Amino acid sequence: MLILVLGGNVVISFENDYLEGAHEKVLKRLVDTNLVQASGYGFDQFTAQAIEKIKDTIDCPNATIRFLVGGTQTNQVVINSMLESYEGVISADTGHVAVHEGGAIEYSGHKVITIPSKEGKVSASDVETYMETFKSDFKKDHMVFPGMVYISHPTEYGTLYSKSELEELCKVCKQYQLPLFMDGARLGYGLMSDQSDMTIKDIAKYCDVFYIGGTKIGALCGEAIVFTKNNEPKQFTTRIKHHGALLAKGRLQAYNF
Repeated sequence: MLILVLGGNVVISFENDYLEGAHEKVLKRLVDTNLVQASGYGFDQFTAQAIEKIKDTIDCPNATIRFLVGGTQTNQVVINSMLESYEGVISADTGHVAVHEGGAIEYSGHKVITIPSKEGKVSASDVETYMETFKSDFKKDHMVFPGMVYISHPTEYGTLYSKSELEELCKVCKQYQLPLFMDGARLGYGLMSDQSDMTIKDIAKYCDVFYIGGTKIGALCGEAIVFTKNNEPKQFTTRIKHHGALLAKGRLQAYNF
């Protein structure tokens, strides 16, 4: 919360924890282990511990977990790695990748295919309608092929997907062989909301890939990517490196989880 005085009026601005540094437990962990020597690039005991903790929490022992620094970076790496060169990603017209990432997805060579949202959410029926329209277009070979569905939870409007909505999206995505990717930069807010009927285990069950955002909820930095279906792209470490996103001191990301 930020309190400002503008023109004699007190304005209270509810933002996020970018206003502060990090939770004191994260900083304590960093200081306490600072002189412990460990391998780089995520091949360290702290990263291994964080990975097992996440697997246990989501009840997905076969999940593949990777750590990156921030949300836009994570979206770009995941989408670019999972799509073919001729494919784009379906998103709500209000989606973060469509509006507030400076064209990061397009910069990596993939079109963001926007469809109308309802209070920021993508519906299963709208995805199905788009896919049927695309399939029936005799000029589709001259078009960008839809290769993934992107959603964020909570959405850019603060709305939440219900468990049934996520399940229906999952069914449609499977029908058209589209990976379902959840942007979890604000996931902690959604999971803790008393308006939510969805758990992180449900998300792991229905999404092909999602990430657990740390930056907005007390981490110094860090997002944990979760591939839930033995579907991590080949040579993913090299792909991360291509994006300049491979942190040498990988342990610094793991501390946050």
